Amino acid sequence: MHSALVRVQNVFGFFTTVAFVTAIVVALSVTVIPQAPSASIDLRNVQVVKGRPHYHTPKREEYAHIKFDLDADLTSLFNWNTKQLFVWITATYPSRTASEPPSQAIIWDAIISSESQKTPSTPFTVYSNFMNPPKISNRAKKGSKPKKQDIELVPGLLKLKNSKPKYQITDISGQLSSTSNVTLQLGWNVQPWAGALTWTMEEGTGWGRWKGIKGGRSKAFDMPALKVKGVNQEAVKGSGKPEKVAEASPIVK
Repeated sequence: MHSALVRVQNVFGFFTTVAFVTAIVVALSVTVIPQAPSASIDLRNVQVVKGRPHYHTPKREEYAHIKFDLDADLTSLFNWNTKQLFVWITATYPSRTASEPPSQAIIWDAIISSESQKTPSTPFTVYSNFMNPPKISNRAKKGSKPKKQDIELVPGLLKLKNSKPKYQITDISGQLSSTSNVTLQLGWNVQPWAGALTWTMEEGTGWGRWKGIKGGRSKAFDMPALKVKGVNQEAVKGSGKPEKVAEASPIVK
């Protein structure tokens, strides 16, 4: 006759085994779901300024301020095992020394949560929804079109127009003006509920039903010469007309 402690241990061991096997099945099941992300990045504005890029440092150096347009469809990266998606845009440019790899700096990033992450299903939420079901509005009953603010945004759709960067570019040499062959590139990291993290797959690569990103890289451009101006007085590269600072904030769908 087993004691109560031994029975509890057996039940707990069986539970952990089932949970471990279930997690493995869930992690492997997403490999059969096709993935075909696509993105388009266009440079909108670039300026190099010499000053203090960060308020907490007294060092004066050159830093770049880049505005861009982004149109990306990453919805295929979301499935039942996706917790959230970490997306970023890097600026890549050649290093000062030819023997060193190209330099990269992140100018923008965002975390896109899945629907299960935004509204997690817990015993408390299930009980609350059962006791207090959502009310159906008269607009929905009549079958009329929903308002714009009532339409739920789809995770993975990114629409950024003339977006300001979240981070400014600096270089270890302290010089960025007239740097040539600079490109902007989109990258991501899928964080699942169970399983390994997956990273950006370049265009032309793939694994099984997962395809690499289509596009996701801007055309090469050159950093302009040094302008001793504030960011609010920046000028569009290639034109002598000043551009007003964009008022619209980035829209992440």
